Amino acid sequence: MEHHMPLHLERMLTTSPPRRVPPVACVVVDVLASWAVPVAVRCGVPVAGFWPAMLACYRVVAAIPELLEKGLISESGTPISSAVESSDGDEQQVVQDDGWTATIRGLEILPAQVELRVEELPWLVGDSATRRSRFAFWLQTLHRARGFRWVLVNSFPAEAGCPAAAAGNENDDDAHRLARQGPRVLPIGPVLLPGGAGERTKQQQQCGKNPSMWRADSTCIGWLDAQRAGSVVYVSFGSWVGSIGPDKVRELALGLEATGRPFLWALKRDASWRAGLPDGFEDRVAGRGKLVDWAPQQDVLRHAAVGCYLTHCGWNSTLEAIQHGVRLLCYPVSGDQFINCAYITGVWQIGLRLDGGMSRDDVGAGIGRVMDDGDEGRRLQEKVWALRDRVVTVEARRAADRNVSSFVDEITRDHPLLVQLYSVL
Repeated sequence: MEHHMPLHLERMLTTSPPRRVPPVACVVVDVLASWAVPVAVRCGVPVAGFWPAMLACYRVVAAIPELLEKGLISESGTPISSAVESSDGDEQQVVQDDGWTATIRGLEILPAQVELRVEELPWLVGDSATRRSRFAFWLQTLHRARGFRWVLVNSFPAEAGCPAAAAGNENDDDAHRLARQGPRVLPIGPVLLPGGAGERTKQQQQCGKNPSMWRADSTCIGWLDAQRAGSVVYVSFGSWVGSIGPDKVRELALGLEATGRPFLWALKRDASWRAGLPDGFEDRVAGRGKLVDWAPQQDVLRHAAVGCYLTHCGWNSTLEAIQHGVRLLCYPVSGDQFINCAYITGVWQIGLRLDGGMSRDDVGAGIGRVMDDGDEGRRLQEKVWALRDRVVTVEARRAADRNVSSFVDEITRDHPLLVQLYSVL
């Protein structure tokens, strides 16, 4: 894409449009497809970035130059408190987790409630070679992002602890910190499929039809209909994350079996995902547990039978759980999922983290705590309902709608006759 698409985009932006078709007034580009930014700048067309993840994650990525300047990360993006040379020339890092975390807090990149370990920065994915490559990608993306006039973020204006939490307060320094450092940041989310908790209208069902590239197994909805309200554990690690490995799949399966609770598990039907299932597992849990290749997640989370979602904390999954008021048990795997998890457990307090690896005992204990009818389970449920009311109601959407209107107004002021927006996603 880096090598072939810029030429096509430039041709589109510079070719005279047909009669009565206005020229392009603005290009909206996924931040990760940053190749489009220099093309638009060269053609004199203003550019807006679209960030599909959480605003807090954008803040951490945008802070990379500051982290480098203060010596908190190496040139390859690895956290450091001191560095030594190994015999093969690679830099080895000696990091004190508590001290590094305290230093990061001092920079006020994230709110105090967020516990982010040194190995959980969003660019630390894969082996050392992959991490270096990924960090180089982020450096290039940030360099190109200087061409953005706006960044539209799939996050809600009331996201606690972020600059936009004070949207509308022009005197709040923290609210405008990112704006001073770069483009204007506008939360326009959550960008969700229509329909909150409860039944959807026929029109909403049609709008939300087939949102995934994978074919969902809708038989699980009939299975959910036969379960008690709030009794089912839903398990899914999303479409982007690779297999968590056979050992963890085995422990998760045995943990689910030991709880005695009904569960629905979206587990792809291939060797890399299902290799760890214990012998005879599906026979032993037949009737009480259902495994599907892929689930219609919005319909599952909306269902009254679902009482807990064991999740990798992908941002779309997190927003969907909030939308439908479902408590979360978190097992983040990579990328932005650790920051999302830190907000779920520390800032919003709508879920718990599955710590200590993925042992069967941890799985059972975590599910029990989340679905408990005692004080902890009730507190989690009350918190997620309250957050849902702040985020996805009609009233809550107004702040995001104002940001969208502000964005469009700026374009129309500059180009009153050119209101055609192209999206390169």
